[in-house]
Amino acid sequence: MVGAIAMALGRAMQDDARVILVGEDIGANGGVFRATDGLLERFGEERVMDTPLAETVLAGMSVGLAAQGFRPVTEFQFMGFIYPALDQVINHAGRLRNRTRGRLSCPLVFRAPMGAGIHAPEHHSESTEALFAHIPGIRVVIPSSPARAYGLLLSSIADPDPVMFFEPTRLYRAQKEEVEDNGQGLPLDVCYVLREGTDITLVTWGAVVKETLSAAQQLAAEGISAEVIDVATVSPIDFDTILSSVEKTGRLVIIHEAPRNCGIGAEIAARVAERGLLFLQAPVERVTAPDAVVPLLRLEKAYMPDEMRIMEAARRVVNYS
Repeated sequence: MVGAIAMALGRAMQDDARVILVGEDIGANGGVFRATDGLLERFGEERVMDTPLAETVLAGMSVGLAAQGFRPVTEFQFMGFIYPALDQVINHAGRLRNRTRGRLSCPLVFRAPMGAGIHAPEHHSESTEALFAHIPGIRVVIPSSPARAYGLLLSSIADPDPVMFFEPTRLYRAQKEEVEDNGQGLPLDVCYVLREGTDITLVTWGAVVKETLSAAQQLAAEGISAEVIDVATVSPIDFDTILSSVEKTGRLVIIHEAPRNCGIGAEIAARVAERGLLFLQAPVERVTAPDAVVPLLRLEKAYMPDEMRIMEAARRVVNYS
């Protein structure tokens, strides 16, 4: 995935001179995960800009650049480091179009690694996407494979409004996939059906897509046909695809790595209750992280949803009577 992201950034900069990169250590060092490695040499320091260690400055200068015709792609080193910049993200990036009645827009992308699984401290391991999904005017995108990372990032950069693009850290080097550098974006605001099924719908996004697909394969050996949906854009969500699947299967389990309380899974469950209650043959279940800060090292694995918990939830829903 990290290679696909680097390729997408290079392609976007090659195709559009307005695209510039902003961030801490993204130039000479190539970024903390090397997602911008080599781009300083290709495009120069006027388009790949190292900045001070100040997230509020990063966000503020990005909003200013976007308002004046550039398309900045700004890297926060980790999701947990964004919080000092929330004033700029919420009060300016998310509101610029509305505040100016459409005279100005804010075409920028805030990139950040997210999620647990790399044995790092809690600020390096958070999944707080629901916080950003709650902000009007902000699109939130989370890829789950190299190909989707490439296509969704290109579309995010081309979007006329601000996008939070969160990259699951433990997927950066988890798998290899053929990705053609063809400059073709993938549609935003669309769920991706990764596996067809008839008995139950498993809805997920980000790093835990991997465990969900593995659980679906194991459930198939038990005679349970699971449909797997990758939400991908968690704000705004493509509820039509989810509801269509639930209408077919009659059962729903939502899986996410973020804490349970007020998570995006709760919003999906509420929408299904509002628009598709009569489709359901069993209560909706959620498989999530606990409502706690990500623990260190030995407890980290127990914190995250795994195949066993997903399969147990699916069996309960399928066998409900």
